[in-house]
Amino acid sequence: MQTLKIKKLCPSATLPSRATPQSAGADLHACIEAPLILPRGGIAIIPTGIAMEIAPGLAGFVFGRSGLGVRHGICPANAVGVIDCDYRGEVKVGLINHGKADYTIQPGERIAQLVLLPVALAEIVEADSLSDTSRGTGGFGSTGKV
Repeated sequence: MQTLKIKKLCPSATLPSRATPQSAGADLHACIEAPLILPRGGIAIIPTGIAMEIAPGLAGFVFGRSGLGVRHGICPANAVGVIDCDYRGEVKVGLINHGKADYTIQPGERIAQLVLLPVALAEIVEADSLSDTSRGTGGFGSTGKV
């Protein structure tokens, strides 16, 4: 099992935690002093009060929590956040309220989930041509389902 080093930057910060031993994601918690109202259609950057040391070859991906998204329309503002293994600053989560009502984020509330995934680092080179495939340049809807 990999080790993920976490540094608390704020005494009230909560370490990421898994709801069950087999949960893929570890919940990230809001490190705020008072409730914060996220207005309908609004975006806010929520501090977690933690920094982390992700092992080389991995990256942290910040996904939404299904309950917040389905019940309240609260989702990561950039769909999926990416934390590079060489980043050592505070982890913050941009949230957007797609819901029909304002939403109040409580101190310590679980606001997103962190999943560690392997990352393939390829050298990027410019090419004059690319290999042919049966799909070719077919894009959106080209496989028959629009």
